[in-house]
Amino acid sequence: MAADRRIVIENGAIATVDAQDTEYGTGHVVIADHRIESLGAGPAPRDLENVVRRIDASGHLVTPGLVNTHHHFYQWITRGLATDHNLFDWLTALYPTWARIDEPMVHAAAQGSLAMMARGGVTTAMDHHYVFPRGAGDLSETIICAARETGVRFTLARGSMDRGESDGGLPPDFAVESLDDALAATEETVRRHHDPSSDALTQIAVAPCSPFSVSTELMRQGAELARRLGVRLHTHGSETVEEEKFCHELFGMGPTDYFESTGWLGDDVWMAHCVHMNDSDIAAFARTGTGVAHCPSSNARLAAGIARVPDLLAAGVPVGLGVDGTASNESGELHTELRNALLINRLGTHREAALTARQALRLGTHGGATVLGRGADTGSLEPGKLADLVLWKLDTLAHASIADPVAALVLGAAAPVTASFVGGRQIVEDGRLLTVDEDAVARATRDESRRLARIAAGD
Repeated sequence: MAADRRIVIENGAIATVDAQDTEYGTGHVVIADHRIESLGAGPAPRDLENVVRRIDASGHLVTPGLVNTHHHFYQWITRGLATDHNLFDWLTALYPTWARIDEPMVHAAAQGSLAMMARGGVTTAMDHHYVFPRGAGDLSETIICAARETGVRFTLARGSMDRGESDGGLPPDFAVESLDDALAATEETVRRHHDPSSDALTQIAVAPCSPFSVSTELMRQGAELARRLGVRLHTHGSETVEEEKFCHELFGMGPTDYFESTGWLGDDVWMAHCVHMNDSDIAAFARTGTGVAHCPSSNARLAAGIARVPDLLAAGVPVGLGVDGTASNESGELHTELRNALLINRLGTHREAALTARQALRLGTHGGATVLGRGADTGSLEPGKLADLVLWKLDTLAHASIADPVAALVLGAAAPVTASFVGGRQIVEDGRLLTVDEDAVARATRDESRRLARIAAGD
């Protein structure tokens, strides 16, 4: 294969997360330009042409880059608030503050969220942004710019809310859009920014927020819009018992039946949380190919419950992992979700048989890529796939005595990232971002957080 440049990674353990869960105790990966050219056991061939760099991965585990399937970047600047609330009380406490965000705040928050994920091994991120106060600026554009600056592959789920306080919703009226404005702005975002190509860095999804903050007409017309434009659909679903009660009272049916009635089940749809699902709900997701973004830390933080992940997987439902917004998961790191997904699910009915370390790694990589519609091109290490991969350092005090490198990554302390690549471009080296100034981002997020707090307090 002709290639202008090759990067050779060798001498490390490799977990490919391919369909056979192929692993190499000591192996190599060859990156040719933007994609993986070859990989296998032992050292790489010595006669490769145009090799610009050889990386000695001794003491490392090489995996696909992590894929985040649910997040709310703007919440980075409201961390540590309402720490003892359930979902509805938490939303009620924070919406008055969130309703005052503007473009500089959102850009700083997006940079902070992206930087924290990227330095922790995320190569594909997403943001579900649904708060668009009047006069706040072009929030979608500034989020996309932050992702480009960070260098990760990115899906913006362009959210919307049209049910404000006066219509029985939770957010203030000036923070919601009208039905027509939400649909028009979403369509404009897709037309301006969505790249349908296989190696796209930016894609857009249609994403009304949730059944309790969105009218039935916005749900229905949002689904029609997404399918007319050929993009994916995302929303929150079955997160809490309160949401289930709300759906029964307002619509006369549970969340899954409501979603199906509005066109919101299908293999182009993924939903966040899906904690309170019965056997019939799981069967409907499996029958339609609807995906799930599992957010274990946020679910625990808000006392939402334990999602039935083992049952979802057994039924064939696509499942990935999500950080969720950092106002309900202050760490903002996806690699901690590998561990939490395994541990929290073992507290459920399946106990020690709930998830294995390798299943947790699959959720955070190939599972997430599948949920975002990117599984054909990323999420596993295979020839021809995009070179989105991470080198985890496992030879330090924290991990050196753990014999199984996958168990070390999933169950051990957060492993340092020696190198992270997106499409063959390195974005992290020795735990530091190469694309943005982390210290400057930290200062900006602190300043914008304080500015938002002053505005929300009426100063």
